Amino acid sequence: MFGLGSDYNYSHFTKELLAKDLAGDGFRGPEPGDRAPDFELRSLEGDVFRLSDFRGEKNVVLTFGSATCPMTAGSVGGISKLAKKFGDAVQFVFIYVREAHPGDSLPAHSSIAEKVRAAELLRAEEELDIPLLVDDLKGTVHRKYSKLPNPAFVIDKSGRIAFRAMWSQPNVIEDALEQLLAAQASADQGHAVVLGGEDTSMPMSYPALHSYRALQRGGRPAIEDFEQAMGIPGRFAVASSRIIGPVAENPGKSLLAAALGAGVLAAGVYAGFALRRKRLHSRYPYRNFPVSAEDGQQEVENDYGVVGI
Repeated sequence: MFGLGSDYNYSHFTKELLAKDLAGDGFRGPEPGDRAPDFELRSLEGDVFRLSDFRGEKNVVLTFGSATCPMTAGSVGGISKLAKKFGDAVQFVFIYVREAHPGDSLPAHSSIAEKVRAAELLRAEEELDIPLLVDDLKGTVHRKYSKLPNPAFVIDKSGRIAFRAMWSQPNVIEDALEQLLAAQASADQGHAVVLGGEDTSMPMSYPALHSYRALQRGGRPAIEDFEQAMGIPGRFAVASSRIIGPVAENPGKSLLAAALGAGVLAAGVYAGFALRRKRLHSRYPYRNFPVSAEDGQQEVENDYGVVGI
């Protein structure tokens, strides 16, 4: 079974779950121009957040993630900086979802208290400086917004989707917000679809720099599950991020480690591209990672949704 009494949480990240992702229908959830699904959640401080409270008043950026998600680890620092840059013009909110890579140290959530503790861990270790809301155990809000591991949605003052990103990339979100604010200033209206409405690109530097830091929060089983499901590119992502990640955060710490890391990363990138040419040619989030033909043909169970790297 995947999960603890639920079809939403899963206890192990597996190749089968990865195959279900690749066989799915891509970026689900509200599309550009759609009304953003309303919700009510509590923050870690206990404050109630209702999306509808901002309608007609302020643009909102929703970003989703978990402590064990490498893509979350790669993006939250930049998201916090954007919140400071845009100040009162935009309300930034982070919604904590299921663990992308559960393990023995940070398992799949079996109670809301466990989920709150995981959210507190993420905030403390990543110095997340925006309101952090905790979704329920069933992932009610997450299900409404695609169930992807780390998406972002820009919601304009009218309460509609102005832009969505498959992965929360601060530079992409910044461009979308600047275009949205400019459109609102010139046309004096709340709604606008910007940057073509969506971005589905995957920031490959995030796994290379942040996989190990995120996965080790789950524990050794989380790392092993990731490496087994992702194959050679996954093992290189863990190895390179273990070396390069700390150097990237502390550039003056070790030139030798940086040189070694660069070699590991180069080898990983080469292996990844070689496998990509042979196997995956889709637009889905894991298109850069190998999945066997047998796994890819398994029957899709739509309720599992997309799982995270």
